Formats: sequence, C-alpha cells, structure tokens
Amino acid sequence: MVAANILPQAIREFRSQRPDLRIPLFDADLNTIMRRVEAGKLDMGLGIFKSVPGVRHMPFSRFSLMVIRAGKDGGLRRASTTWSALNGQTLISLPPSYPHQQLIDEHWAKTCIVWQHGVVVNFLDTQIALVEADEGITIIPSFGLPACRNRKVVMSWLIAPVVNLEFHQISNRGKKLPPGADEFTAFLKTYIARWTGRASIL
Repeated sequence: MVAANILPQAIREFRSQRPDLRIPLFDADLNTIMRRVEAGKLDMGLGIFKSVPGVRHMPFSRFSLMVIRAGKDGGLRRASTTWSALNGQTLISLPPSYPHQQLIDEHWAKTCIVWQHGVVVNFLDTQIALVEADEGITIIPSFGLPACRNRKVVMSWLIAPVVNLEFHQISNRGKKLPPGADEFTAFLKTYIARWTGRASIL
C-alpha cells in the first residue's frame, strides 16, 4: 500500500528539489524488508516493525484507524465515526498476522460491539475494492487514504476512542546511511503530514 500509493509520488516531488539524488524503491513484505536491512542490503525500511538487535528502530509517523464504507449513501459522509456505530456491520479484514489487523482485533476484543465476519483478504487494496462493491465495511490505517481517493468509498476517522498505529524507520546499526537519506526522511514526514490533513509526525 505505501510503496504503491505514497512513495512514488513522494520520490518524484523530492527529485524535483534534489535531482542529484537517486532513490531506488524496494517493495516487499515487512519480514523481507527487515531481513534485507539486517543483512545490509537495504539502507532503510518503513513500516510496522518490532525492535530487533542490530537494527535502529526510529519513530517515523503516527497513523489513525479509519472506517471505510461504500459511497452509495451520502448521509454517511461524515468526518468521524464512533466504534459503537459499527455495531452489526459486516467487517472485511486481513489475516491476523498483519500488525495493524492485530491492533484492530485487540480493540474489538475490548468492546461490546457485535459485528458480522466478512471475507478475509490479503491486501489493503482488495479490502477497499470489496467495500466499494458494497460487500461490507473495513477498518484501515490512514496511510490508505491515497488509495481510497480513487474509489467510490466514504472515509471517516474512528473515534471514541482514537486508535493510533506507529510507523517506524529501520536501518542497520553497523551501516552508515548514504548522503541525502536524512534529508529524504525529513521531506517524507512533511509530505505525509500534508496529505493526511493532520499532524501525523511524532
């Protein structure tokens, strides 16, 4: 989701400021990224990572959970939705091995909300497409906003309570980051905060 919907545009905008820097993008699952950073084959990774020895683990951004609904009902176009308002809804989810799905499941377990179990899929893009087809609702982190804007869906911040998801930047402790890496990281934080429409930077 991030590699396809956020980073390409961010890299293009950054390149207009620093055409001398080349930023190759590697898209993979979190475990593969972690292994390649540990092996020194990637300069840095962005995502939801646990701390491991030998890898720097720096706070990068904070994203909030959002509920996504089919865009057929204009009455549902509101900026925020409470968790309790989801009672009785059919929820399209990801496998429990996904870190942000674990966060969602943990919060559901603490509530008295009853929902219908919808289909379980492997990708956020598939979740959003199924919501657009009115197969149910879904809960995603706000880093999915760019993918939603091209779909006929309604996005609302989940409140009461707000549930945040922490993104981290990882790099190999024994490897110095290349010139320009810190500059790109600072730019990317500002870029993300701009399109989320709220301060997402720690």
